[in-house]
Amino acid sequence: MNMQESDMNSFRLSDRIFYALQLAIDQKDVLTADVLVNALELSMTRNSGGGEFVERRDYPPIVETELKKLQELKKQA
Repeated sequence: MNMQESDMNSFRLSDRIFYALQLAIDQKDVLTADVLVNALELSMTRNSGGGEFVERRDYPPIVETELKKLQELKKQA
């Protein structure tokens, strides 16, 4: 399920990276998807804590679904 067009106008960087991640997965571009996962992690956790900060939140279900798709693509490669 891709983001709705109205959602693409979101101001959060992580939303736009997530949309690009969906496109990369839909296009079976594993290398680009991996880079986008790293960028997504950075954008979701920036300004979240100090030097010893450890992320303890889970990804939203929609992100988890896309990450599972990426893992399946990697298995096929």
